[in-house]
Amino acid sequence: MLPIILAVVMLVSLSIALIPSGFYKIIFTGNNLIDPLIGGALGGISAGNPVVSYIIGGELIAQNVSLVAVIVFMITWVTVGVVQLPAESLMLGKRFAITRNIVSFLMALVISFLIIFTLSFL
Repeated sequence: MLPIILAVVMLVSLSIALIPSGFYKIIFTGNNLIDPLIGGALGGISAGNPVVSYIIGGELIAQNVSLVAVIVFMITWVTVGVVQLPAESLMLGKRFAITRNIVSFLMALVISFLIIFTLSFL
């Protein structure tokens, strides 16, 4: 497991070095209604394991991306899989795969707003 985690950290570090710091400001507008949709779309398209989402989420927060967008990104990164959709459709059925991805995306939005709501009381 250690070589895989080390490789992931190195790849993320490389991507951080290659992506200009203003890139996130271009993608994320600062709008609390649009940014979660953008984060969810990016997370759903680029699927991965949770460890990587934590690292990327930390970098997004460091770039002043809204917390709600980062939460949606991290949840959809793990639960929504556009990349895996053909394989999932073949194994579990097209209707099930599409329904699961849509429900996962919507629930990621709901969960992120509930987390922000909960944190506002702390």
